[in-house]
Amino acid sequence: MKLLQAKLSKYTAPQEAKAAGIYPYFRAISSEQDPEVIIDGKKVLMFGSNCYTGLVNDPRIKEAAIEAIRKYGTGCAGSPFLNGTLDLHKKLEARIAEYIGKEDVMIYSTGFGVNLGVVSCLTGREDYILWDEQDHASIIEGRRLSFSQSLKYKHNDMASLEKQLQRCEPDKVKLIVTDGVFSMEGDVANVPEIVRLAKKYNASVMVDEAHSIGVFGNGGRGICNHFGCTDDVDLVMGTFSKSFSSLGGFIATDKEITNFLRHHSRSYIFTASITPASTAAALKAIDIMIEEPERQENLWKLTNYALEGFRSMGFEIGNTSTPIIPLYIRDNFKTFAITSDLLKEGIFVNPVVSPAVAPQDTLIRFSLMATHTMDQVTTALEKIQKVFKAHGILA
Repeated sequence: MKLLQAKLSKYTAPQEAKAAGIYPYFRAISSEQDPEVIIDGKKVLMFGSNCYTGLVNDPRIKEAAIEAIRKYGTGCAGSPFLNGTLDLHKKLEARIAEYIGKEDVMIYSTGFGVNLGVVSCLTGREDYILWDEQDHASIIEGRRLSFSQSLKYKHNDMASLEKQLQRCEPDKVKLIVTDGVFSMEGDVANVPEIVRLAKKYNASVMVDEAHSIGVFGNGGRGICNHFGCTDDVDLVMGTFSKSFSSLGGFIATDKEITNFLRHHSRSYIFTASITPASTAAALKAIDIMIEEPERQENLWKLTNYALEGFRSMGFEIGNTSTPIIPLYIRDNFKTFAITSDLLKEGIFVNPVVSPAVAPQDTLIRFSLMATHTMDQVTTALEKIQKVFKAHGILA
């Protein structure tokens, strides 16, 4: 056996979980990703999706994607920098700029690629990136690739952020990067206070709206819109793979920044463009989010019901106030075992273990879509309570 294979063969955690019958990943779904899905021929309630708007199986979006394929084909066969820019891409960029309320927009092939390509190249060697310790992995990878000085602040702790800002040289660029809604814990960034500190210390702000667009703000425009801070946030990032029911991502900012990014962001320049179908799907999703506010209203009705239910049953759910509800277990084996038992009960949820969270913070991630029914949420609450009690997590 070669040295590489010999080294990697020592990683046996997946095999051990499979042998114990609790391996929780790559569960194949053989249906559309609706509130109810088919796994191994059985109906399962889906509470593991990030499609907060519930639009992923909307016939209007599917038809828009089909029409785009008929006109443009299935792919672009090149990066946007060279042969991969369609007029449809430019239309989506202009639409998002109007929707978010920024001067210009760039679309990337994935949301991960946005954060990787933006955070890694905006600041220089003598500059600073300040980041929340619970930021998404894509932000962390972006700052790792940057040559800038990296300063971590405690989660949503504004006193910690200010201490780090005070360490920075006043005449150097300072970029504060935060999730708007934190993807595992479901809590909301204190964007107004981040903006205040940014003004005080002459820093710039980037907010990742991946889990807040479609959930917060007028027409689902996100957490910056919700707080009235869009004009004061320099860069707004979003992804199409969640509320937009598609694939890809974007950065919304001013033209000085996009001009630089279009010629320096490596995950933009050296990646093939977002497909025509994905582009058309995202365009249609924006229209629906604006035209159907009742979708967002129902999401919040379900969210408040679930939050109240979990709290009344004695679950530990942290500081969440969003459709992302963490159910803390704090034990790797039990997290996997509970996930497996819930699937047997017809409830699909996601296990979250290290490195997505600290080893002592393992949890089940329960997430809601606007298209869930109250009866489906009630059923999930009852079955989750039953399984948690069986594993000794609840009294």
